[in-house]
Amino acid sequence: MEINQKIDIDTEKIPPVPAELPLLPLKDTVVYPLTVYPLVIGKEKSIKLINEVTVGDKILGLTAQKKVDIEVTGLSDVYTVGTMARILQMVKVPDGTLRVLVQGIERISISGFSQTDPYIRAHVKSLPDKLDKSVELEGLMRGVSEMFQKMVSLTPNMPEELSSAALNIEEPRQLAYLIATNIRLDLPQRQDILETPLVFDKLTKLMQYLNREVEVLELGRKIQGQARDQMQKAEREYLLRQQLSAIRKELGEESDEGSEIKNLREKIDQAKLPPEADKEAKRELTRMEKLSASSPEYSVIRTYLEWMTSLPWNTTTAIAIDISKAKQTLDEDHYDLEKVKDRILEYLAVKKLGDERGPQDGVRTREPILCFVGPPGVGKTSLGQSIARAQGRKFMRQSFGGLHDEAEIRGHRRTYIGAMPGRIIQAIKRVETRDPVIMLDEVDKIGSDWRGDPSSALLEVLDPEQNKDFRDNYLDVPFDLSKVMFITTANQLETIPPPLLDRMEVIHLPGYTEQEKLNIAQKYLIPKEIRANALKPEEIVIPEDTLRGIIKDYTREAGVRNLEREIANVCRKVAKAVAEAKPTPITVKAEELHDYLGRPRYFAETAIMIDRRGVVTGLAWTPTGGDILFVEATQMPGNKQLTLTGQLGDVMKESAQAALSYVRSQAETFGIKKDFFEKTDIHIHVPAGAIPKDGPSAGVTMTTAIVSMLTGKVVKHDLAMTGEITLRGKVMPIGGVKEKVLAAKRAGIKTIILPEKNKNDIEDVPEELRKEMTFIFVDTIDQVIKAALDSKA
Repeated sequence: MEINQKIDIDTEKIPPVPAELPLLPLKDTVVYPLTVYPLVIGKEKSIKLINEVTVGDKILGLTAQKKVDIEVTGLSDVYTVGTMARILQMVKVPDGTLRVLVQGIERISISGFSQTDPYIRAHVKSLPDKLDKSVELEGLMRGVSEMFQKMVSLTPNMPEELSSAALNIEEPRQLAYLIATNIRLDLPQRQDILETPLVFDKLTKLMQYLNREVEVLELGRKIQGQARDQMQKAEREYLLRQQLSAIRKELGEESDEGSEIKNLREKIDQAKLPPEADKEAKRELTRMEKLSASSPEYSVIRTYLEWMTSLPWNTTTAIAIDISKAKQTLDEDHYDLEKVKDRILEYLAVKKLGDERGPQDGVRTREPILCFVGPPGVGKTSLGQSIARAQGRKFMRQSFGGLHDEAEIRGHRRTYIGAMPGRIIQAIKRVETRDPVIMLDEVDKIGSDWRGDPSSALLEVLDPEQNKDFRDNYLDVPFDLSKVMFITTANQLETIPPPLLDRMEVIHLPGYTEQEKLNIAQKYLIPKEIRANALKPEEIVIPEDTLRGIIKDYTREAGVRNLEREIANVCRKVAKAVAEAKPTPITVKAEELHDYLGRPRYFAETAIMIDRRGVVTGLAWTPTGGDILFVEATQMPGNKQLTLTGQLGDVMKESAQAALSYVRSQAETFGIKKDFFEKTDIHIHVPAGAIPKDGPSAGVTMTTAIVSMLTGKVVKHDLAMTGEITLRGKVMPIGGVKEKVLAAKRAGIKTIILPEKNKNDIEDVPEELRKEMTFIFVDTIDQVIKAALDSKA
């Protein structure tokens, strides 16, 4: 709704000013004659006044209140000079208010109120403006019009149409009121323009106001231009800043920014970076000097230079390798594991000679990456700590289990917010040496997705021929990793990518026997838990038979992690008794284990399971060590169907098919009816059905179960077997012999049937087990049946 349009009023049609008019007081608003102005009416009295006037002749009086926050009750509350106006348009709004468009007609003088309720009616009389046309008035009009056009051009939100309107107005009075309506004035100044009787005086006052407004606008535009010029002269400011810095330096005064750059330059010189890294660091420092400290790039470069100068480019901590001391350290920290220790000592011996003698005929000594593979709790991580201690190196463990992002290895580029180097560089910074022992734990559990393949990034890290120039994405300069000794650990090899596995030398750590666990508990675990639970060695006694009871009845694992937890449980119970001032030493007896640890969790399952025909004990290998499994077979009337249950894999299902086919082909040899399968269904089940099972080594077990079921002969309850079967009845070799033998021992098995071609693998079995257990080596399934089944049905 325009409030500044030019209004042409025919003076002959101007209604005469009556003696009495409805009067509408306005807050902070002055309406001039010859102008159109929008009003918002919200008070109940005012709404009633508008409604009645709209129905009548639409003429009312308008005047301004002297104070905004008062209720008008008398003539003293309003200005006595106002405007008679006509209502052009009235619109009701949903919120209850009225939008009214009024047109000013003539000045009026208010002499008093005739009523105040329900709205004000006032005694008024006409107060026309005085106009004496002259050359001075015409010149003043032109000056005011030009100044108003200038103000419009300097004000961003004022329409250009106002300039045209002012230029086309020939009536001095109308020009004065148009400009007064659209110029920035406070209420007393607006009222003063209205009350001034002479049009010449009105224009004179408006010229003063316009001059002041234009001056303010020009000053604001000048300030904006200066600010724009300052932003465009950033380079000039930098030069001035450098000159100021030089002046302060001469005076012995250094700014914080200059001091920071000076410190970084000193750090770069002290770090003795390699040539390429030194060049890059100084290049970034030069860029940093040209930037303001408030620039985001400034902090990015500062962080980068801090990383560059804090890395141990030349710091080493390794001492001369003493093989005898290294052997002593390994023996102190780990029981048994003789083959593993020998391989570690061989590695250290080669490294010692290589460091002392240097390259032979230009060929550098090869330092393979050791990979410890074995079930949980067998000491893989602690072996890495012992190797570091034997060489005087610092040790850092990095867990890679569940890693998916390649940037965790290679780092993020500096273009990203919060970019950092990869885990390898971070580890080297933390240990503050370039030759630590870094253990990459759980490399068999590295994943890959849309963020990249971390195992591929590890190929460069673990390759001795490439890692001397390892380039992290964040640093973007080569860092020599050839002095770092990398050791990896895994529970299984199958999930490690072949290219990564090819760069590592695998050392298997099998599970422990009962005797080995006993010795480990006595030498390492019990003293450790006594200290961890604030006990003294003389306050607790754990006899050997008690330890054996814990190992047999409360743990069944390849390692000793659960054994350590159970010993800790016992120590806590003893600590509670000591705290209650009970007499010491406290001896933990085997028959009291139920009070300390609760009911036994494990027992010899074979005697319970192997009590009828068709049930055989097999041996299996798992990533957490060996385990026993039971194979059950039964028959029922049917039509030649073979049912397999127990979450069996494809290879295991094929072994069951091969076992049935062999038994059918050799039925008469086993004393079974030749047509036994014609009207019979056979069901083979492997308990623990929630656990997936696969592999060919259960072939002889399934064959024996079928023969036992069909002949009615029971398998010996203290016997277990493993081996792959062929359709010709040959027993083929299998893997994981040591783990399977240890699992059989834990389950109370006395006799084990193994393939003939696995005879040499028995050398890996501890000597005490070879003495305690009986091993039967077979080449055919006939030998298995003869050794496994009782002669009586």
